[in-house]
Amino acid sequence: MTEPFIHPYIPNTAPAARQAMLEAVGAATVDEFYADVPDDLRLHRELDLPAPLVAEQDLARHVTGLLRRNRAVEPGKLFLGAGTYNHAVPAIVDEVINRSEFLTAYAGEPYEDHGRFQALFEYQSLMGALLDLDVVNVPTYDGYQAAATALAMATRITGRRRILVVSDVHPDRLSKVRDYVRPYADVVIVPSVGGIADVATIGSLVDEHTAAVWVETPSHHGALEPALRGLSEIAHRVDALLVVGTEPLSLGAVTPPADLGADIVHGDIQSLGLHPWFGGAHAGFIGVRDDPRFVMEMPSRLFGLESTDVPGEYGFGDVAYERTSFALREEGKEWVGTAAALWGIAAGVYLALMGPRGMEEIGDTILSRTAYARSVLTALPGVTATDDASHFREFVLDVSGTGVPAATLVRELRTRGYEPGLTLDADRLLVCVTEQNTQTDIDDFAAALAEVLEGVKA
Repeated sequence: MTEPFIHPYIPNTAPAARQAMLEAVGAATVDEFYADVPDDLRLHRELDLPAPLVAEQDLARHVTGLLRRNRAVEPGKLFLGAGTYNHAVPAIVDEVINRSEFLTAYAGEPYEDHGRFQALFEYQSLMGALLDLDVVNVPTYDGYQAAATALAMATRITGRRRILVVSDVHPDRLSKVRDYVRPYADVVIVPSVGGIADVATIGSLVDEHTAAVWVETPSHHGALEPALRGLSEIAHRVDALLVVGTEPLSLGAVTPPADLGADIVHGDIQSLGLHPWFGGAHAGFIGVRDDPRFVMEMPSRLFGLESTDVPGEYGFGDVAYERTSFALREEGKEWVGTAAALWGIAAGVYLALMGPRGMEEIGDTILSRTAYARSVLTALPGVTATDDASHFREFVLDVSGTGVPAATLVRELRTRGYEPGLTLDADRLLVCVTEQNTQTDIDDFAAALAEVLEGVKA
């Protein structure tokens, strides 16, 4: 009799373990367990997996070989952003989040897990000060989730179904939002003009069916929106909401959207002490004022001060837990699963270390280096800017005048050790500048680009 195959890395392939799991859920067979999955979605075959490496040293060698394929780019030569950014991470951030009480903590009750709950309360407080808002959630899975949830909240608060998108939004974020809010709302795109919102057109489209005007500043292309106050007035004229996506690292240098009329502010905290690890780490935030109409529509957990059984002592625990899907389960207004709590603690450490002065300095630094890089690069023959807006961290170069496709420029610059940006199409390149790119780095990048243009043409 042939022995059943037990995969060394997949415990439920062991017959005894599989049978115990089936008995626990009341299913006679695996097929019965998956009965709710439509037949046309099933493979009806074994997964095409490679043979397992049984010896630990063989597995270690295999994984090491895969990791060797990764290529590191010097921070000063990295000009790629488009959603994940190479910002400096102070050593103390990694030191704190690698402590066992934070790194391994997942769930827990307020009175048995004070450290994690207090750390997240401090994060929420620091983010509230940065955003100039009263209530900020425990981080969602990522910034895309935060955007989608913020807009879903707007539809519930207003009871309306139309969302106007009035800035250049990252296509992947827009795709996530469309997919997520489909049961709640229709998404209407209002093309930007010169990189910023077309206020006149928006004014003619906003009506009693509009749930929210959604703007991102900086936009996907790095443009800062100058008309937030006007967009707020247009939205509020018909009792719609202004939902604004923002970059927290910019708020030490630019006015917070809440001060210009934003009702719900969202974004990603990847820039606040989180490494760009293979496309991560990411976590989303949502901020609102202390208004029950808004707070009670936030599906995410909120941590606050709570009294204990001992007079004069306080702990940290859930605020208005009854509004969450954790309490309501299938009756919840919106489901929120695993949060990125560890990244919230990292961002809290980063914000506490930087303080108001540090956030102002880094915001100003990135603003000035973005402007400098844009000026230097567009001074090259055939390279132009695509708009006249003010930019933070990112901007688009039009290279059509050089006669060299953007993809070719990227390929050639990579041979020189540069990661020059994201190709948007044949003629446009999205370039990113952070505090890690010094003026000398920018000058060297411009010189390398000039050499490539001359070499390709020759």
